[in-house]
Amino acid sequence: MLPPGLDPRTPVLVGVGQVVHRSGEPGLPGPVELATESLRRAGVDSGTGDRLLRSADLIAAVAPVSRPYPDLGALVAAELGTRAKRTLQSARFGGDAPQRLVNTVAQAIADGRCEVALITGAESVASWNTATRTGAVLEWPEQAEDVRATEVIGTDRGPNTDMETAAGLWGPVYFYALMETALRGRLGLSEAAHRERIGGLWSRLSAVAARNPYAWQPTEHSIDDVTTPTRANRMVSTPYPKLLVANLSVDQGAGLILCSAAAADAAGVPRDRWVFPHGGATATDEWFVSERADMSTSPAIAAAGRAALSGAGIGIDDIAHIDLYSCFPVAVQVAAEALGLPIDDPARPLSVTGGLTFAGGPGNNYATHSIATLADRLRADPSAYGLASALGWYITKHGIGIYSARPPARVFRAVEAEVPAARRDTAPGYTGPAVIESYTVAYRKGPAPDHFDEPEAVVISALTSADPDSGLPAARNSGRRILIRASDADTIASFTDGDPIGAAAHIAAADKLTLLTERSVR
Repeated sequence: MLPPGLDPRTPVLVGVGQVVHRSGEPGLPGPVELATESLRRAGVDSGTGDRLLRSADLIAAVAPVSRPYPDLGALVAAELGTRAKRTLQSARFGGDAPQRLVNTVAQAIADGRCEVALITGAESVASWNTATRTGAVLEWPEQAEDVRATEVIGTDRGPNTDMETAAGLWGPVYFYALMETALRGRLGLSEAAHRERIGGLWSRLSAVAARNPYAWQPTEHSIDDVTTPTRANRMVSTPYPKLLVANLSVDQGAGLILCSAAAADAAGVPRDRWVFPHGGATATDEWFVSERADMSTSPAIAAAGRAALSGAGIGIDDIAHIDLYSCFPVAVQVAAEALGLPIDDPARPLSVTGGLTFAGGPGNNYATHSIATLADRLRADPSAYGLASALGWYITKHGIGIYSARPPARVFRAVEAEVPAARRDTAPGYTGPAVIESYTVAYRKGPAPDHFDEPEAVVISALTSADPDSGLPAARNSGRRILIRASDADTIASFTDGDPIGAAAHIAAADKLTLLTERSVR
């Protein structure tokens, strides 16, 4: 029988499964194989074997990147013998996908439109890379390009403006590095103090990963390990060497079984397996990074956090277990600030997995692993609450979930949180006076063992009408934003040898800037 007062439509997470296939282990598994195995493990975890797997009426999949199947769920369902009538798939790119799918599925269960649902995702980038390097044949299933899932969740809107692309901001590592330096400028930290801050954060994540049996790289690292450039840890884009960025070259899968409380009870799922979604919210920041009022904050994470916590009827101080999406240090710091969390509380680490560098960054699917790991933590601490965040593009689209093994006081409701406008105008093609807001120096591999990296260009964010004598952090000035990409040796040297955040400058062209002062946060 159901607990007294529990609505039979209450969504409950009853099974979780994870799989990691590390380099050097036999085989080259693809996303279908890993996703299927993760759900089989979730079935065992639920105490029902394949009973709930076979009876599922919906299967939702996180879109894979290593092999872009248009309907991964249909392939997995066929492997499992599942009679699902509906398949959902997330938009092609976005780490917010797992929490967004959980919210969607949990709402369908609460509305009586679904009884048993499976959520899964997997990536096989490591196997793909091995096959490319060795010439091995990948025996992965094929799927026709015109196949479609019943419904696609999320948006495939492109992430870049023309100005961002022209400045070389074509990938996450460059955007996040630029945002990281903007955050450092707002906090008024020197390069050394900031390096210690983010190195400490990442060192603590590595310690969590060292205790995670599903981590890709379960090794604890010191602050010096993660921040000191070496041939194995070469600079990518300041302030990030490789051990401060997400590791996408992994083979990992994760699966979840959600069902109504009535279905869980009927299937005989032991009560110590039950973990309830208490609150779920999604939100979107100003879409383009260059058009955000302050590129080092996230009004959307703050709004989604408030909405999810309100739905659960609790506050952030009631959360005992936390996993913040941790692709790059700035993402964790921005989320922690938005949610009102310290980044260095030993009683409340900000990850249960170890993050995307050490636990692994399986494409869009990391948060499925964090939710699965969080569920195990909450089963062991049944009176506690946990929070998981998920993030897509460049701190752009977000999902927040609140979970607990204790039954919720109300039936689950997914919320799309309202985000206050926080937009800044841009000035493509601008020439004239400006002030340096942020920068990142992009590196390429060096040609020799003792010359393992070399600067390639510097990407600079400047504000057109900011007053360098105002004493205000650059982000609080009202100027329009312009992006510069300079590759001449003198300009690169002025940003590698100095730290001109807040310095006055003159922009002569989209690739030419002259510093007029030497203001620094040091």
